[in-house]
Amino acid sequence: MKLALVRQKYNPYGGAERFVERALGALQQQGIAVTLITRQWKTSEAAEGRAVRICNPFHLGRLWRDAGFSHGVQNIIARGEFDLVQSHERIPGCHVYRAGDGVHATWLELRARVQSPLARLATRIHPWHHYILAAEAAMFRHPALRAVICNSAMVRDDIAQRFQVPMDRLHVIHNGVDLDHFHPGLRAEHRASLRQKLGIPLEAPVVLYVGSGFERKGLPQLLAALARLPAEVHLLVVGKDKRAAAMQALAARLGLARRTHFLGGQPDVRPCYGAADVFALPTLYDPFPNAALEALACGLPVLTSPGSGAAELVSPDCGAVVDALDPAAQAEAIAGLLAGAAEARAQAARAAAETCSLSDMTGKLIALYRTLP
Repeated sequence: MKLALVRQKYNPYGGAERFVERALGALQQQGIAVTLITRQWKTSEAAEGRAVRICNPFHLGRLWRDAGFSHGVQNIIARGEFDLVQSHERIPGCHVYRAGDGVHATWLELRARVQSPLARLATRIHPWHHYILAAEAAMFRHPALRAVICNSAMVRDDIAQRFQVPMDRLHVIHNGVDLDHFHPGLRAEHRASLRQKLGIPLEAPVVLYVGSGFERKGLPQLLAALARLPAEVHLLVVGKDKRAAAMQALAARLGLARRTHFLGGQPDVRPCYGAADVFALPTLYDPFPNAALEALACGLPVLTSPGSGAAELVSPDCGAVVDALDPAAQAEAIAGLLAGAAEARAQAARAAAETCSLSDMTGKLIALYRTLP
């Protein structure tokens, strides 16, 4: 089988890109010839030698960039050199679409909850959003589309309702996590050293947030929740975002500067998982955040929201699901997760993650590819 995976650009902190990296390696180990079609991709040293096709037509601006890349990929599909083309971008004519970014129309609706009237108007008339909405609808209705890989049941049900895609074309395959790389033993390896480096007492409760896109992933509300918690609770913020300075200013205004630690993007987040007691991602919309899955694998109870596909893995035994815009409920839930029964929650969190191993993900992908006409 000759398979092409399509993703525009590599962001080393992006969940979709990490999925593609993991899928590339796992599929190639199963003897499937995989080519990555991309505008720009920086692989890890272990990934050197993989087949990469650069498709980067001249462009000015985001709309021209995305439309040009889509046209280039459509030309590759038309030449018929691949048995299957699986796109992680909204490209009409792809054979398989992985809806890792969810449904754009849904994201815009949920984003409107935190936008001013002027910002909502600007979003509604923005040409790029019009293009993405049209491309999304055209892709789901294109006769070449054989299957949609949904990383959560939340996304599957949304696509079925909005675009009337038959349920037999919608396949839920959760992201896979490397259970050897992310594990509860990281606590013993990193808890004391990272806390000492950051000036956090060893016994202090620590909440961890990992995510790029602070507005979408609920950091302002999480800071408001932290302000309601006892003064000994610290927050680690891992992620790269153009609004980082604004979030630091918000933390200062809330009196949280001493106990909120902005660490930026981290190539290896494992020490942070090891140093934390609770993971919190009260996201407005996230189809299935890898960070929440990694946190569960490390034995951390997870706080998330109904707009997160990871909520499907979170039971009362290993976390809580609360509204993304309710800091009071978030604070109450975090306090509950910090109170006792840590070992039982860690075991339940790890058990939830073990349903999403890399081998399980790979097996489901290969089984799906072999059923497609």
